[in-house]
Amino acid sequence: MFIEVLKSKIHRITVTEANLNYIGSITLDEDLMDAADIVEYEKVQILNINNGERIETYVIKGARGSGVVCLNGPAARRVQFGDVIIVCAYCTMTPEEARSHEPTLVFPDTATNSLS
Repeated sequence: MFIEVLKSKIHRITVTEANLNYIGSITLDEDLMDAADIVEYEKVQILNINNGERIETYVIKGARGSGVVCLNGPAARRVQFGDVIIVCAYCTMTPEEARSHEPTLVFPDTATNSLS
């Protein structure tokens, strides 16, 4: 049997853009992706702290060091510029593996979305 567990989380980042006319996804600063061990096109869950919305989408790379957090396509209707969100990525493993698993937790500066 396999279960789904939290692989990594970027906790409390600020939305810098919402682009309704893009085909979909969330654009994330590549530094944030690396820190959270999230790869391009990986499925993630977006939790909007401001309004309680929960969205599933996939990640595309944004410019490294830019702090970009942009919800694209239909997800742009669920967030606004300045909203604070949490990005969660999950993985599948056995219950035995899960007992010793430690997710990667990233806590960027909410004002700049930077790691320093």
